[in-house]
Amino acid sequence: MCDMYSLQAVGFVRSPYKQKFGVPRQPGLVPAAGVCIELLPGFSADCVRGLERFSHVWVQFVFHGVAGAGWQPLVRPPRLGGNRKMGVFATRSPFRPNPLGLSLLKLERIDTEGGVRLWCGGADLLDGTPVLDIKPYLPFVEAKPDAAAGFAPAPPVPLRVVWAEGAGAEGLPQEMRLLVEQSIAQDPRPAYQDAPLRVYKMAVGSWEVAFRIERETAVVEGVEEI
Repeated sequence: MCDMYSLQAVGFVRSPYKQKFGVPRQPGLVPAAGVCIELLPGFSADCVRGLERFSHVWVQFVFHGVAGAGWQPLVRPPRLGGNRKMGVFATRSPFRPNPLGLSLLKLERIDTEGGVRLWCGGADLLDGTPVLDIKPYLPFVEAKPDAAAGFAPAPPVPLRVVWAEGAGAEGLPQEMRLLVEQSIAQDPRPAYQDAPLRVYKMAVGSWEVAFRIERETAVVEGVEEI
């Protein structure tokens, strides 16, 4: 049996998330996180004919930001506070034997002028992510509302997000402010960190955002255009 396979990217992701810190841990948690999947020139408009009739797509991709970092059979899921270990195949950890990810995204529109581009919402993808495959979502076989969800039975409770005086909220476009707030509300910190005085920074679009978290409230301290 062959255990080596050759895969090629069909396209790449253009995302507002320019670094791993701040990327949502699951798709759909940040509705404002819009991305564009640009197919490579070898994939014409014929490849997406009929896809516009589907509302959601499965996107299979490579965790290129951590590829080569290795993996362990046991990992500490953030949902368990980083204190309990679970088997790697019982988690969505990017540190896997094969660094492959799968996201269900809302398909907003398809543009086939000058190349094929798929605009998707609710993404959890880093800028530059290689896409290996795209498939339509079929609710009649894939929606299982009664399925058991293990240690993650419900979405995490989002943080309350407030802006410090003079943080520069008024200088952000409305859609970018919404993206910043929704991203921070998901608490991007490592699960084991709880330092109320620590200021974290993340790059979203062309902005660097500084914030700190105390209990269930995130305070945006400032935004600066990169």
